[in-house]
Amino acid sequence: MSLRNYLDKIRPNFEKGGKLHAFKSVYDGFDTFLYVPNETSKSGTSIHDAIDSKRIMSMVVIALLPAMLFGMYNIGYQNALAAGKLADATFWGMFLYGFFALLPNILVSYIVGLGIEFAWAQWKGEEIQEGYLVSGILIPLIIPVTTPLWILVLAIAFAVIFTKEIFGGTGMNIFNVALAARAFLFFSYPAKMTGDAIWVAKDSLFGLGYTLPDGFTMATPLGEIAQGVQVNNSLNDMIIGLIPGSVGETSVIAITIGAAILLWTNIASWRTMLSVFLGGTVMGLLFQSTGATSIQWYEHLVLGGFCFGAVFMATDPVTSARTETGKWFFGFFIGAMAIIIRVLNPGYPEGMMLAILFGNMFAPLIDYCVVQSNISKRAKRAK
Repeated sequence: MSLRNYLDKIRPNFEKGGKLHAFKSVYDGFDTFLYVPNETSKSGTSIHDAIDSKRIMSMVVIALLPAMLFGMYNIGYQNALAAGKLADATFWGMFLYGFFALLPNILVSYIVGLGIEFAWAQWKGEEIQEGYLVSGILIPLIIPVTTPLWILVLAIAFAVIFTKEIFGGTGMNIFNVALAARAFLFFSYPAKMTGDAIWVAKDSLFGLGYTLPDGFTMATPLGEIAQGVQVNNSLNDMIIGLIPGSVGETSVIAITIGAAILLWTNIASWRTMLSVFLGGTVMGLLFQSTGATSIQWYEHLVLGGFCFGAVFMATDPVTSARTETGKWFFGFFIGAMAIIIRVLNPGYPEGMMLAILFGNMFAPLIDYCVVQSNISKRAKRAK
């Protein structure tokens, strides 16, 4: 209550005529993040719900925590494994190494992204939008931990300004903001995103890790497949997540826990999730039967960002299909397209990023076709 009383006490300073009225949107942003807005509609039709968009975003962040925490551990694990010191490493040593390696990326992501959001809201005289609460944690989880911070700053600025704010802010963007940041990195700095040496942090942090020799390289399993190299990781390692890769994308178990949270709270659509895996399965079986791929169809589903994209990216309510029937087509298209890109274009060994961005582009068309089909069916019944 003391915090609530303090916020109420300083509110007049941010109202019109107050000495800090220019920062009203900043005050409202913090106030509504900490507490449910104490306002009711005065006219028009309204829907009353126990949860608002900030709470939805917060629930997604909670669902991302298992993948993030495991990713921190995996950073330290891969470092110790590459240095040949795994037998001497401790759980907490590896976890803390990963924690301190990832922390700068998270801090930069939120400071830059929210800074732009705050500045944009002040410039437009609007309320601060909450969409970056999720994007801020997604971006560090879908890029290599060794991405230089100055490049990360450029990617975040590009994604927030040109993918979100230009279109009108949260709820108006066509493409997923986090994936737009990754796409910017992928095409602007390909050596930092697709090179073999980027997946393991080389430098020791506070004596917690092991410094690797110059010239050390370690490719992701998908990178090895694209180069025609046989993957040495077992299916068990792929599911647990003890393989090189972007921070949040390696552990199927951790991602499954996040999926359960999103489905239990009705935040994400099970139709979209399931259809992504159906599309990937069908296309994986097709390529496996023709001998076009060197791995089993189910390995495609547990490698790279396939699971992470299906659970946390494809289900984005803003950029995905919104009709119930459309979600089936949308998800199937993404799953199938991801495998097509992986198998037929070795230059893009991941595939999931481009597949979801393509899906975002076609989502409005999918919904339009579904709606028009329903209109035609009703018109025929009416006759």
